[in-house]
Amino acid sequence: MIVSPLAVHSPRAVREALLARGWDDVRADAAASGIGPFAVLVTAADPETLQALVRHGGKLGLDVLTGGDWALIAGSFARFGALARPWVVPPELAELAVQVGGALGPEPTTRWQTARGTVAVDRPVLIGIINVTPDSFSDGGQFTRLEAAVAQADRLLQEGADLLDVGGESTRPGRPLPVDADEECRRIIPVIEAVARRHPSALLSVDTVKSAVARAALGAGAAVLNDVSGFRLDPAMAGVAAETGAGVVLMHSRGGVSDMATYDHAEYGGDVVSVVRQELRQALGRALDGGVPAEQVVLDPGFGFAKTPEQSLELCDGLALLLPLGRPLAVGPSRKRFLGLVTGRDVVQRDGATAAACVVAYERGARLFRVHNVAAAREALMVAHAIRAGRP
Repeated sequence: MIVSPLAVHSPRAVREALLARGWDDVRADAAASGIGPFAVLVTAADPETLQALVRHGGKLGLDVLTGGDWALIAGSFARFGALARPWVVPPELAELAVQVGGALGPEPTTRWQTARGTVAVDRPVLIGIINVTPDSFSDGGQFTRLEAAVAQADRLLQEGADLLDVGGESTRPGRPLPVDADEECRRIIPVIEAVARRHPSALLSVDTVKSAVARAALGAGAAVLNDVSGFRLDPAMAGVAAETGAGVVLMHSRGGVSDMATYDHAEYGGDVVSVVRQELRQALGRALDGGVPAEQVVLDPGFGFAKTPEQSLELCDGLALLLPLGRPLAVGPSRKRFLGLVTGRDVVQRDGATAAACVVAYERGARLFRVHNVAAAREALMVAHAIRAGRP
């Protein structure tokens, strides 16, 4: 028996699950509308389990749809919590109860530990991007001079950035030869040092996949390691984070730096959310096995990295299914191709779409947002947060 959580912020996942099991459009649409706020799909279940589920689930106030060897269960988190008690449910449901408990996951954390103290993640956290590269997809070459990079840091902090992320190697498809560690350090270390001197209280992050660069950046004033390979490409990264107490952002990707932003590795068997969840779990395991405490880790699903635009949209819709991993979620939709597909806008015209994607991601559980235009995203997220909190 397999229990799989479904994304229910929109009805798409439930509708597709029912259509795949022989339901017609009208019945699937009717069942999917208004379902939730949580739902799971049970497959490969025996008749005794399904019969017990219909009886007991109804008593708990859960909605249960069945057919063949499957069931779709929907309802409130509290009622699912009552189902996830193997010591209370009928014996036929003991295995199901254990799996439902795993799907619910732990309570979301509200703190993230970095080398410069803790960051509250019970509200939107804005990460401003400073690319000191000549070839980044959105702003390559704009901030390669130290003065320009520092001025951009000033601007982002004034707009409300909580964290500045400095990167010296582009992942743009078709980019030139890889950047070695010495060149990457030459690009980013002066910027980190200058910003740290100018803004002593600012929280700085380094966007790198190389442990040598990470160590140098932390020595220059950074407090966070943002690894777009999720500790895949340099196993020594975990040791650097463990030794220094740096906060860590582990992003999902596939392939190397030169092709991780292409579609070369974008095969997920029709379920990008479940596969990304499993591979992020592996990334978290690499960090924990390397001595990094869980409190230092943030996870990023990697919109646009080894994902088609359609897959990025599906992943954004299903972000809530990553919350059971137990770590805060960061997203980086800023000016990405999937936003261009939706809006038809060129790269530099996608800040409005970026703000909209951030709000959608926030509603689905993301709390950290890596963007080029902090002001636009911050205003949109302030409104979303005020509505959710019931106060400005």
